[in-house]
Amino acid sequence: MRNPLRFGALAVVVLTAGCGSTEEPYKPAPAWSGRAPSLPTPPTITQATIKAGDAYTVAGAAHQLRSRIHSAEMTKAPVIIAGYIVEESFTAAPSCAIHKVGKKDPDDCPAVGAPPIEIPSFYIADTKDAGKGAPRIRVLGFAKNIATVYEAMEKYRNLKEIKDPTKDFYKDDLWSVDVPFPLPAVGAKVKVTGKYGFTFAKASTGLVSDPINGVMTYEKLEYVEPAPAKSTFKNLPGR
Repeated sequence: MRNPLRFGALAVVVLTAGCGSTEEPYKPAPAWSGRAPSLPTPPTITQATIKAGDAYTVAGAAHQLRSRIHSAEMTKAPVIIAGYIVEESFTAAPSCAIHKVGKKDPDDCPAVGAPPIEIPSFYIADTKDAGKGAPRIRVLGFAKNIATVYEAMEKYRNLKEIKDPTKDFYKDDLWSVDVPFPLPAVGAKVKVTGKYGFTFAKASTGLVSDPINGVMTYEKLEYVEPAPAKSTFKNLPGR
């Protein structure tokens, strides 16, 4: 009878003998003595400031909104975001949309941008000269339509300051907010308080959204620096 232990030992010896190393022995190479490669300078990575005082920066707010960790804290309650107004949508409204509240726009009234005439809004950015490629946050909800802006502009025409908030502000009766005084104008630095998220759903004409920078639903505006000039309509009727 064959001894299984002896047979197994023999098999191990045979296998070991057949697995010899075929690698060449290590030969150290001399150090490179040729010309050094020309490599580009590594870019300087600067981390955006998330918050300054009580207010988020525009880039900081957008970063936190997209963060899995911080998104909930940005959307659960109103926040303050500071920035420069770099664009607004309402002063270029067509003359047929500039009238008192309660009057209907003519059916053939041309649209500002895509129809229907867009809700009054403005954009804030971290610098005055920020282009459209820079982070910018759209603010909506301070006026439901162009007629509301017109009424506010008329009321604020000779107003120097808000002395009595219960009487001096023009109130948007649909959204129950005070239209900001002065009206938003390009060049002003402001702090905007409101609900921040990816969508603005107050509009009855459709959903406004921005999956990159988010959208601010206006509640309050504070001026840090005034604009160089007041907002005025470019196409007032009769001009």
